[in-house]
Amino acid sequence: MLSVEEYRAQVLEGVHALAPIDMPLLDAHGCVLASEVSAPWPLPSFDNSSMDGYAVIAGDLVGASNEHPARLTVVDDVPAGFRATEVVTRGVAIRIMTGAPMPDGADSVVPVEKTDGGTDFVQINEPVSFGANVRLAGEDVLMGEVVMLPGTYLTSRQLSLLASVGKGSVLVHPKPRVVVISTGSELVEPGTELRKGLITDSNSYLLVAAAQEAGAVEFRVPPVLDDEEIFMTALEDQLHFADLIITSGGVSMGAYDTVKAVLSKLGTVTFAKVAMNPGMPQGYGHIGPNNTPIITLPGNPVSAYVSFETFVRPVIRTMQGHEDIDRPYVQAICEVELTSPPAKRQFVRAKFTGADKAKVTPVRGQGSHSVGGLSKADCFIVIPSGQSEVTAGTAVDVIDLRNW
Repeated sequence: MLSVEEYRAQVLEGVHALAPIDMPLLDAHGCVLASEVSAPWPLPSFDNSSMDGYAVIAGDLVGASNEHPARLTVVDDVPAGFRATEVVTRGVAIRIMTGAPMPDGADSVVPVEKTDGGTDFVQINEPVSFGANVRLAGEDVLMGEVVMLPGTYLTSRQLSLLASVGKGSVLVHPKPRVVVISTGSELVEPGTELRKGLITDSNSYLLVAAAQEAGAVEFRVPPVLDDEEIFMTALEDQLHFADLIITSGGVSMGAYDTVKAVLSKLGTVTFAKVAMNPGMPQGYGHIGPNNTPIITLPGNPVSAYVSFETFVRPVIRTMQGHEDIDRPYVQAICEVELTSPPAKRQFVRAKFTGADKAKVTPVRGQGSHSVGGLSKADCFIVIPSGQSEVTAGTAVDVIDLRNW
């Protein structure tokens, strides 16, 4: 039996980021940047007003007050997207809108709220400091500055910066295309009336959603019967475009474990028992003319999900170009006593508790089939191999599932 670390290392061996491609900016959302980006111009690219108001010379307003307002002649009006045609000199103001370029000669902007809003002449009721309410060219980003490095995950905030420096497209590692196939003649689609002996296929929905949350472009195949020919056909249909195939079910020692029966004949997929609970039976390898990676997971839904988080999610994130491929481990106080089989690493489905979320307690339903318990969990308590119990009130390692 392999340890979790040994099996994980085997699964990840040879996995690398997908080859970079140039993508339009919005299509690159959620991808990982593959090349350095520099600013071809400064941000802002010109001095501009940060307020609606009047562009002035600050020295004209020394001593201005409600009782003795400064009175300036308004010689121009500048909305955003236009430039002033006049120059600000002593005794002169130009009405200006937020984002409009600063007129020549002006050194400050008075907010309109500090004035009477005049159009030919304006009365200003208080002084301003030199440079007030002016955004200077390059104060955010300098021309030529490296604004983003390879490995950056592109969220809405990064897209805003890339657009601001004129990048209509960027070189990124594409999201891996992940195909999910659930096997089992007992499986029917959600919404189908159940007959005795049949169950609704939940695994494919679980794994498709988990793949999407990990950053993949996901594809779901309807449940496949326990028939070797049908399963092989379903696989072959996906090989021409999949970057990774995930199966669930059919990897144990039963007479109808189709996945193991079919893939064992190919000689390119390894099946193993891993010292973990839940999720002992596992398999991985490559199939098809493009050596498409395939990872085979157990059929019980909790086993499938724990296995996905432990082995598949790191593969997807590696393919996407992430350096950080694992969810964070944190420490929390376990509120109850726990026991664990000492020969296996135990993943206890649990929930953060307490006002500061610094404690954890197991959810009800720890069976490998218990999707009700899984749905309530927001973390895994990890009890390492070799440890048989956890005393209530002691610190434990916890995998935080609260963020995608």
